[in-house]
Amino acid sequence: MSSTDRAMMPDSGVTTGISQKGLSAGAVGVLGAVVIGISTIAPAYTLTASLGPTVAEVGTQVPAIILVGFIPMLLTAFGYRELNRAMPDSGTSFTWGVRAFGPWIGWMTGWGLIAATVIVLSNLAGIAVEFLFLLIAQVSGNAAIADLAFNPIINVVVCLLFMLGATLVSYRDMQTTQKFQYILVGFQLVVLVVFAVMAIIKAVDGEAPEPTAFSWSWFNPFEVPTFSAFAAGLSLSIFIFWGWDVVLTMNEETKNPEKTPGRAAMLTVVIVVSLYLLLSIGLIMFAGVGTGALGLANEDISANVFFALSDPVLGPLAFLVSLAVLSSSAASLQSTAVGPARTLLAMGHYGALPQKFARVSPRFFTPGYATIVSAVVASVFYAVMRLLSENVLTDTILSLGMMICFYYGLTAFACVWYFRRQWFDSARSFFFTFLFPLAGGGILAVLFVTTLIDSMDPAYGSGSNIGGIGLVFILGVTIILAGVAIMIWQAFRRPAFFRGETLGMDAPPSLRRR
Repeated sequence: MSSTDRAMMPDSGVTTGISQKGLSAGAVGVLGAVVIGISTIAPAYTLTASLGPTVAEVGTQVPAIILVGFIPMLLTAFGYRELNRAMPDSGTSFTWGVRAFGPWIGWMTGWGLIAATVIVLSNLAGIAVEFLFLLIAQVSGNAAIADLAFNPIINVVVCLLFMLGATLVSYRDMQTTQKFQYILVGFQLVVLVVFAVMAIIKAVDGEAPEPTAFSWSWFNPFEVPTFSAFAAGLSLSIFIFWGWDVVLTMNEETKNPEKTPGRAAMLTVVIVVSLYLLLSIGLIMFAGVGTGALGLANEDISANVFFALSDPVLGPLAFLVSLAVLSSSAASLQSTAVGPARTLLAMGHYGALPQKFARVSPRFFTPGYATIVSAVVASVFYAVMRLLSENVLTDTILSLGMMICFYYGLTAFACVWYFRRQWFDSARSFFFTFLFPLAGGGILAVLFVTTLIDSMDPAYGSGSNIGGIGLVFILGVTIILAGVAIMIWQAFRRPAFFRGETLGMDAPPSLRRR
């Protein structure tokens, strides 16, 4: 490590896991954090893209699968809440992983979060482009305009413009981000609720194409026909909840950082699961689970169920659904950038990455350098993948599931191990620091291994393979190994962090056995 790097490092001997990084303290309340959390999950985008494939796997048991997928997220959220209560640090998974398991595993936990969010950022920008042209085609009545989104050059150029806009908002202060999200998220939620309610009303009135009577059996996961269908549906269900942890990366910028982020995370997942249940029930009642023209299992509409059903459900107001999905992806594009930027900030601050990443904008008190780097990497990644092959881009996105299970699972286990001296101090401690996060991490670990094995089959993704091994598997493993390679390189360049000198494993005094 250079003398310059050493001079800019935080004070040595950090053992509490908390060190202020110059972010704007007290800028975000519970409501603002919840709105940003919902925005990152992007319910309009994620459900329109995943409802069809989920129905194809489990039929009318979609509500059951949504609830089952919600369980590991909820259990893991309890672990996140306890870790945040003890160590409200913008590095979240990275910082907590280091404090529990040491610098090597902690570094890889941070890498998992960064890799997942960079993949999602590029994907969200691409989705925003598609829905922009779909909306223009819908409003103008010229269907040919929608095809412009699939022209590689036009697609990449407009995608980069979306990324630029999102970066400019993210670079500014958190108040700007909140105002931006209040408008887009509020509009999105109103449209989705109206959409679901209208679908239910038309189904009950017999005005639906495939009216299906509601049944409480839809909530029974044991009626899923096979275990493979259950596992596939569960993987899709977990994807639609991803992103709620962004509220914890803002913990140094929230009011009451020990409690606000945890409360916001819990509220976020509860609101989203309620919305998903309402929408899935409404659309199953309206369109059924068959393969007819508007059936939810029809492969021709599975990539964008909301768009296909918007006109039958809302008539002349159908364009509002496309606008909601566009606003969903655009809002999520901006809010998703919050997470990796603050993780990179923490990694730079504690000496796990070059000190440049620890720079905070003196005007806006945001991680300026890290925000720009995240956006540039995501933009280059998308442009290269999109111009190289749309199949490669699709398979890269599918590998996201592995990265989600990877870093969520490690963070849940970090909670269990970090609080190991407190497991039996009280009933609350037993459930929230041991049993719940252990169960959540265990489920995610099983899904990680299952996905890893299943993705070796080329049929898991686009059909692309190298030497008979599926491209999704190769991409997922490559992303993890790339993290290992960069970590080893940083260990040579910045040994102090990897010796535990800038971020130690010792528990805070309040957690030590006396």
